[in-house]
Amino acid sequence: MKNFLKFSLLAATIVGSINIVEAQQAAIIEDFKPSVLNQPQQEFPMVNSQGYVRFKIVAPAADSVRVSLGLGGRGGTKLAKAEDGSWTGTTEGPMDEGFHYYNVRIDGGKFNDPGTLNFYGSVRWESGIEIPAKDQEFYTLKNVPHGNVQQILFPSPSTNTSRRAFVYTPPGYEKSKEKYPVLYLQHGWGEDETAWMNQGRANLIMDNLIAEGKIKPFIIVCTYGMTNDIRPGQPGGLRNFKIEPFQTVLIDELIPYVDANFRTIAKKEKRAMAGLSMGGFETKTISMNKTDVFTYYGLLSGGTYAPADFKDKPQPKLIFLSCGSKERPDGVRKAGEELKAAGFNAVSYVSEGTAHEFQTWRRSLFQMAPLLFQ
Repeated sequence: MKNFLKFSLLAATIVGSINIVEAQQAAIIEDFKPSVLNQPQQEFPMVNSQGYVRFKIVAPAADSVRVSLGLGGRGGTKLAKAEDGSWTGTTEGPMDEGFHYYNVRIDGGKFNDPGTLNFYGSVRWESGIEIPAKDQEFYTLKNVPHGNVQQILFPSPSTNTSRRAFVYTPPGYEKSKEKYPVLYLQHGWGEDETAWMNQGRANLIMDNLIAEGKIKPFIIVCTYGMTNDIRPGQPGGLRNFKIEPFQTVLIDELIPYVDANFRTIAKKEKRAMAGLSMGGFETKTISMNKTDVFTYYGLLSGGTYAPADFKDKPQPKLIFLSCGSKERPDGVRKAGEELKAAGFNAVSYVSEGTAHEFQTWRRSLFQMAPLLFQ
């Protein structure tokens, strides 16, 4: 009798699980469209109005295909093989809004999806997909005046090479004689200087804010934040990162180059530094080491400041702290409250429904930009 009850409970559990899965699958709306980040004329991957993603990979000789984009740490999305040698599958649930990196595992090997564009993240070029967001208007390409994003190569004697940066100049820069404030905006671990303009759409965020009259135009500079060769799997990993070499590149080489070659207001009162994740760590460390260079600070999923950090140091004009609601928002909120109580101009922002990802940081830039250089 006892074994019969155990069997009955097990059977009921299995049936219940099957019913849940079937209900989930039945609830999927079949209005899938190609992702906006697909390669030209590529149909897959596809996204529906609920945020589900459907993949199709042609690999006729493969024994297994799985996509890393998935939910809950369950190993991603397993694809099923069709008679024509293609593999298809749909995520088991809707994905968070915004941009996501992903890759394809074919018989255990890691590959990029040939159907979509690639973006530098996780210390490699990864496939990217965009889940349409309800608030995507603020970073959408619109019929407004646009600024320019240009690549520069600046001399770096400390690293014995020329280093790269991307510079956003606002609409009208080329035709005016006006000088502008500058935001030095850093990427996260595993990314590079292309991240903020590509994945982050920082230039479009700025164009739209300027067109709506919500901010005073300013320049943005993005450069590579790693100066020592650290790779995944190396002993010590990120713990071996030293701020001093990058601080030298930024303070002694990049900023003087930008001030000499662009129409900037070369004063600390018109200079800001912010960064996401590891870029936030860089921002906090350098802003504390070089209080004579920046006076606006932003940590985007990159830690917090405390009043004690500023003992015997000048008070900045703004401290902006942010993260996603799926990160650790209480710490950001508490830090903001403590800074305000201590007399600092501090703003904390939490992106609802997002985690450690670019939708959090797009929204953070959108919230932070109007507060700079006021």
